[in-house]
Amino acid sequence: MNTEYQTSLPQSREQRRRKTGSGRIVFFVLLWMLLIAAGAGGTMWYTEQARIAVTSDLERQTSAQIAALQSAYDQRLAQVEQDFEAELTTLSGKVDQLNELLTFTKDNATDRTDNSNKLYSQINEVKKQLDELKKSLDVLK
Repeated sequence: MNTEYQTSLPQSREQRRRKTGSGRIVFFVLLWMLLIAAGAGGTMWYTEQARIAVTSDLERQTSAQIAALQSAYDQRLAQVEQDFEAELTTLSGKVDQLNELLTFTKDNATDRTDNSNKLYSQINEVKKQLDELKKSLDVLK
């Protein structure tokens, strides 16, 4: 019986070693899986936080650029309108002067001169241009 006990004893130690060794391997594998999962989760979280930060920064920069462009556009449009009105005023003065000259020329015209017709044609062309400029100004406003 004693020999039986001694032969069964090493087998039970061997079995315990196998169980303990396989338990350690399972624990080790589970620990590595947990670390890998935590790393993947941390990476996903960090990536999402970085994306949110970049997106908000881009939105802020874009809105600032749009505001600057809008301001520049408004200033340019105001300058164009101002220049256009000044040009329109100058052209209107010229048209009035031509009208006075035309009236004077018609009053002093004789059968020998035909300058009044040429001047009248030029005044009509200037009036047409003035009307076009007024329409353009209305479109800009």
